[in-house]
Amino acid sequence: MEKRTNEVTFKNKPVTLVGKRLKAGDKAPDFQCLKGLEEVTLAQTPAKARLFSVVPSLDTGVCAMQTKKFDETIAAHKDKLASYTISLDLPFAQNRFCTAEHIANMQSLSDVHNHSFGQNWGVLIEGLPLPLLTRAVFVVDKNGVVTYAEYVPEVTNHPNYEAAAAAVKAVV
Repeated sequence: MEKRTNEVTFKNKPVTLVGKRLKAGDKAPDFQCLKGLEEVTLAQTPAKARLFSVVPSLDTGVCAMQTKKFDETIAAHKDKLASYTISLDLPFAQNRFCTAEHIANMQSLSDVHNHSFGQNWGVLIEGLPLPLLTRAVFVVDKNGVVTYAEYVPEVTNHPNYEAAAAAVKAVV
């Protein structure tokens, strides 16, 4: 498995990411995540535009804000777009967060089972005391092609919401 160093920092310290860096034009890789206790793969997501918002943990301020921001931003496109927040949080914690915060448009997927999303999408951070995913945003068109990929350079910073919204608008 490919490993990439010095691409992102976590609290201003360089970290290693596991997996290939995706770019626009790449075929979206498969994954096996959990939605509750059910396994979900890329093929089981709707064959329409998809937004994947990747966060380290919904129990942190920036991750919570990112999920809420995308939940609001994509509301106008919800019929033409499937949108997901992905983290290594347990599905139970994700559901608790989404219920408490009234998240209506974003579905949560947990990569805690086998880290396949993290490895296949190049967002798994290696070397921390606790496995985490780096902050990233991906937009995939209805044909399964990545049209937008942002790996946020500092994990504790916000993604470029405007660029992601423009990428979503371009594919819906």
